[in-house]
Amino acid sequence: MIAHLKGREKALEAFGWTGREAEWVALACLHSGVFTRDQLSDWLGIHRRSARRFIRDMTDRRMASMDRLAGRRVCRIYARAVYRALGAEDIRHRRIASVPVLLRRLLSLDYVMGHTGQVWLPTEPEKVGAFEALGIERALLPVRVYRGGGGNTRRHFPLKLPVALDAGGAVFVYVDPGHDTATGLQHWGRTHQELWGALRDRGLPVEAVAVVLGDGEFDRAENVLANWTSPVRSSGRLKASATGREIRRDIERIEQGIRGRNECVIGEHGSLRGCLVRLAELRAELPTAPSEAMIDGFTVWRSSRLSGDVF
Repeated sequence: MIAHLKGREKALEAFGWTGREAEWVALACLHSGVFTRDQLSDWLGIHRRSARRFIRDMTDRRMASMDRLAGRRVCRIYARAVYRALGAEDIRHRRIASVPVLLRRLLSLDYVMGHTGQVWLPTEPEKVGAFEALGIERALLPVRVYRGGGGNTRRHFPLKLPVALDAGGAVFVYVDPGHDTATGLQHWGRTHQELWGALRDRGLPVEAVAVVLGDGEFDRAENVLANWTSPVRSSGRLKASATGREIRRDIERIEQGIRGRNECVIGEHGSLRGCLVRLAELRAELPTAPSEAMIDGFTVWRSSRLSGDVF
């Protein structure tokens, strides 16, 4: 069983899918909305001809269509009834999208296929709810505002990339659909930085995963993510001075100690006056303090399935 599906695949029995097939349709709908024949055949352990029959059955029943994507054909599940059965009727995966967006979704699914043991949060409500349960405010979550005739709509985690969370920490996946620069990855990091900081403040380590296709994207992502784990270097070694995050934590602890007349905190500095002197010193250090690491670890993962796949 795939834990993060939470039994939603059972709802697909009404469409004739059971077992591994139902799990596949649920995974594809929740994480991408699109898939290739090679992905399907690998998941079910069947020949490509059998995978083609499975897809033809979906298209004949008007549950899916075959779309063109940069020289290959992909299957897009668009039937609203299927998404409704999974409790994800509002997800945008069923819609036609641009080539970069479709490729990003395919790569997201490809990574999740090989890491189903992670506690993934497939939908926006699940992501938001999981972080709010930790006491993290929505203001710290990545968001995009969409403007329309009916008013503005706020979407958290707008790229719909995989996020996993459990008691051992959090995993955030970025997918590079073949950009020529690292701008997309860097922007993604900035939009998540406050959330990552809040998780690490709660003792939850953060891992970033970059999913790529080619060597150029691999090297570029590795350089950026390595800098996020060790952003300040001097002669190849990290500086020993306290980071800005550590200084801010000390300031907050002393301030709380003063407000609460905490004898332990006051005793560390000899007196209330000593606390005030130390606060002044810390605040003076803060503007020139070295940057802290954004994440605790990273992985760059190259997809091997998405290469020349044609129906």
